[in-house]
Amino acid sequence: MTGVIEGMPATEALEALRDRLKTTRLWLDVPGLDEAQRTRDELVGQIDDHLLPRLRSLDAPLLVVIGGSTGAGKSTIVNSLVGSDVSASGVVRPTTRAPVLVCNPSDLSWFEDDRILPGLVRVTGGPSSGPGVLNVVRDSDVPPGMALLDAPDIDSVVSSNRALAAKLLAAGDLWLFVTTAARYADAVPWEFLRAAATRSTAIAILLNRVPPEAELEVPQHLAQMLREHDLAEAPLFSIPETDLVGGLIPEAGLSPLRSWLDNLSSDAQARADLVRRTLDGALASVPARVAGIASTVESQAATADELVGSVDRAYSAALGEIEDSFQSGTLLRSEVLARWHEFLGTGDLMRTIEARVGWVRDRIKDAFLGRPTPSEEVQVALNDSIALIVTAGAERAAQHAFESWGSTAAGAALLPRSATPLDHASSGLRTKAAEHIRGWQRRVLELVAAEGADKRTTGRILSFGVNGIGSALMVALFAQTGGLTGGEIAIAGGTAALSHKVLEALFGDQAVRDLTATARADLVTRIDELLAIEADRFRRIVAEQGPSKQDAAALTEAARAVQAART
Repeated sequence: MTGVIEGMPATEALEALRDRLKTTRLWLDVPGLDEAQRTRDELVGQIDDHLLPRLRSLDAPLLVVIGGSTGAGKSTIVNSLVGSDVSASGVVRPTTRAPVLVCNPSDLSWFEDDRILPGLVRVTGGPSSGPGVLNVVRDSDVPPGMALLDAPDIDSVVSSNRALAAKLLAAGDLWLFVTTAARYADAVPWEFLRAAATRSTAIAILLNRVPPEAELEVPQHLAQMLREHDLAEAPLFSIPETDLVGGLIPEAGLSPLRSWLDNLSSDAQARADLVRRTLDGALASVPARVAGIASTVESQAATADELVGSVDRAYSAALGEIEDSFQSGTLLRSEVLARWHEFLGTGDLMRTIEARVGWVRDRIKDAFLGRPTPSEEVQVALNDSIALIVTAGAERAAQHAFESWGSTAAGAALLPRSATPLDHASSGLRTKAAEHIRGWQRRVLELVAAEGADKRTTGRILSFGVNGIGSALMVALFAQTGGLTGGEIAIAGGTAALSHKVLEALFGDQAVRDLTATARADLVTRIDELLAIEADRFRRIVAEQGPSKQDAAALTEAARAVQAART
């Protein structure tokens, strides 16, 4: 048997593993999640309830946990061993709601604080059936160096009792597993016994209430089953079916078990060997148990990546569709074209200076009256059209991402965790989009002003106005005809030609190409940022609920540290 390292390295390694297990997120619905959660909770509990206390106090009294099925007579056996009514027994189930620990008065100091089972409140003044309570009873009939812990039924109809029974069994140095001639082959007890065999937990089996006609057959069959489950070394005791005397089992039926326990309590080396066997078996089981949890964490991380990927694809597709709409000419339908042609007037931008002066005078008058200029109206119409297209794209992306998540167990479980509905774009998106587009339009005007700073073009820029040239650049950017039909093509085509003619006359062909490319890239970047904010509604939930990519590796490393501390 591998030795156990006493002292700080082993305890520190276990504490680090426990803390890592506690902080590991096991929330995403993936295959094996329930098992991983159960294993994690059991292991955290065993570290706190058994491994750490026992490593720190190898000389503490042996803790014998009496567990088993409903109606097996566990409390009656504890009472009979002690010789008094210390644990409630009877026909109404469950009888054991709060566990009872009975120890010799000389060993009380080992159990009256939270050295073991720190999650249970100690009660020493009398019985209590409240949740989270451990009744600690002193009795001189319990031999020194040993304590008996009466646990709830492992198959109790009350789920909290079943969980507590498993917790107490994991805290024990020795399991005294109680069953009956009628129930020894039940499935639930054997699940516990198989786990005990896997972890080399010290076990003794007590077959209670064996009828005379089955005194040979049932114990022999049970012994065979124990051999088949690698538990051949477990001591097997039988108590014949008999009438109770004062609620207790007659001494004749109980004496083999009592003698074995007395001998164990009086043999310090035997107790130490048993303690080390159970402790070492539990420690040896840590890597495999952690590996199962880590595997589920990896599965969760992969699922989280898939969920985020589906969101990214939905919003990337939306951005692509929005870009396509910019290149198709659909932005120049109705209102935008109307405002643009109103701004152009006759469409002759190279009119005479005299006429131009009159145009400027009218614009000044409009400014004093608080009316928007035609060029500003063009930009407002463009803003509205772009914002509408962006909002529609975000709506489609949200619906696609929502449907994609809803088609998976993990995604469907996450959707209700959002504070706001995810099947639509966020409220106020249209307003946010308009703000982003206004920022883009200001940037376009800055580009025009910067390009017009050259002395050769300054005069022409001033004669037409930065706003007007900026509007022309914006219109030129969208003035394609791919998405238009019929008369719209002719109108948009003429618009494109006129816009480019004005811009090329001012800046030259290459400068216009550069300005258009820069303006388009800036707009796409701003829209991408806006869609990223929308997509973040989904991503945040995954980030909050999913595991860190490093969690699985960190768990594995923590388990290795525990192994290293015991070799």
